[in-house]
Amino acid sequence: RRSGQYTMNHDHSKKTPDGASFDRSGSQDSLDELSMDDYWKELENIHATRGNNHEERVALVVKEPDEGELEEEWLKEAGLSNLFGESSGDSLESVVFLSTLTRTQKAAVEKRVETVTQTMRKKNKQHQIPDVRDIFRLQNDSKGKVCDESESSTVRTAENKNEAQDETKGPKFSLGKDEQKSSLEDMPFSDTDINLEIPFAEQAANLKESSVGKMCKGGGGDTLLPNFRLPKDKTGTTKIGDLAPQDMKKVYSLALIELTALYDILGTEFKQQKAVKIKTKDSGLFGVPLSVLLEQDQKKVPGTKIPLIFQKLIAQIEETTLETEGLLRIPGVATRVKSLCQELEAKFYDGTFNWENVKQHDAASLLKLFIRELPQPLLTVEYLKAFQDVQNLPTKKQQLQALNLLVLLLPEANRDTLKVLLEFLQRVIDHRDKNKMTLKNVAMVMAPNLFTFHGLGSKTIEQSEFVMAAGTANVMRFMIQYQKLLWTIPKFIVNQVRKQNTESQKKEKKDKAMKKLLKKMAYDREKHEKQEKTPND
Repeated sequence: RRSGQYTMNHDHSKKTPDGASFDRSGSQDSLDELSMDDYWKELENIHATRGNNHEERVALVVKEPDEGELEEEWLKEAGLSNLFGESSGDSLESVVFLSTLTRTQKAAVEKRVETVTQTMRKKNKQHQIPDVRDIFRLQNDSKGKVCDESESSTVRTAENKNEAQDETKGPKFSLGKDEQKSSLEDMPFSDTDINLEIPFAEQAANLKESSVGKMCKGGGGDTLLPNFRLPKDKTGTTKIGDLAPQDMKKVYSLALIELTALYDILGTEFKQQKAVKIKTKDSGLFGVPLSVLLEQDQKKVPGTKIPLIFQKLIAQIEETTLETEGLLRIPGVATRVKSLCQELEAKFYDGTFNWENVKQHDAASLLKLFIRELPQPLLTVEYLKAFQDVQNLPTKKQQLQALNLLVLLLPEANRDTLKVLLEFLQRVIDHRDKNKMTLKNVAMVMAPNLFTFHGLGSKTIEQSEFVMAAGTANVMRFMIQYQKLLWTIPKFIVNQVRKQNTESQKKEKKDKAMKKLLKKMAYDREKHEKQEKTPND
């Protein structure tokens, strides 16, 4: 019966090309109710492919954190765990790090430190159950504090910013209010220019209080996507991969703090999910963690950064031609996909698998199956919800800025694999005249594969599922359309990393000089003592 359902889908899709579902895509690359058909059909195909295996799967438990736990975890992720608890102290590294933060970034850190400190105080008072009113009073107080601070001043000029940063030392945060004001109109940037020099949260704070601040909601996908671009920069742009691993660690911390600061300013909650570890396969192709796959692949092809099976499936699809009508939308035959999957597991690595048996639609189905079967989503358990929630931000520019920071937060293996996937999807779209797969159609078909994750699979109410469907398809569209922008490290973050490195080097030089001086003093003292002893002997 299942293959009957597939044939039905095949017939249906063959009839459609001349019909409305494709014609409408020519007018504007927008999302409308009709275009949602592709999304629901894809979801149907996914459920059909899963069949009975679905029940056997181990659901990935997402732990509901205790009060203060989330903030504590956040500070650890941001590399600031020494601001609380037993290890708290003025670690010089943290002092340097904090001295480079912007006003809104400091407010975000301060808010979390305050919550953790309050929670610890409560825990240390034995047997005292926290009063719920106190908890909410605390949250409201800290929310108010951040908003008041952020609304009291606007974006600074670069020089001013550096002066302000130099004055800030140590974990005591002073959030300056008398910075020089520069209105949004003074910035030499157009609406479609993405300003990477001024921190995103600072831009949002400025926009909020300027007259332009009456922002139109950009959440919907009913208009053509803006032609966002990066203005020419004489010093060039920094791409992910240009920086050394130790600098990327600093980029991660700063991106996390900046994203949180942006969400704070916009009044949106930023929550990292936490997955409880589950037992996963330690070999094979489908349903294997990315890190394990890469480890076994690097034994075959040293230095490979993308799973070999993933690369091969994309190559297989492209080998035929990307002009095939309904590519990625029309599913392969379920029974054949299942047997190919088993055959690949057995023969892929020893090179005896016969790729000539793989039809193009089967290869596309296997590629999507690979993404869905990952034990943890490609966008990670931690940030999957954050990627979904991007659609709730007020303007399209802010949605893009948040996506840029989220891409920086992904582990390297996930980020590299996502990049290869998005580049491939763009190549499919480039042939839209022939394959009838526009940006909108591809986003519709791929969103359920990236965003509906089996391990988090509680059945959701249909209405909220519909809202989520349209939203995730929009986020998918953004990721494909603006992928070049998303893999750029914002200049303000690069400058902060550079400043940290300079400050650390200065500190190291001082430490070396001090050690040298102490050594010399010890040597002189010893020499002096010897000279005094000699006459007495």
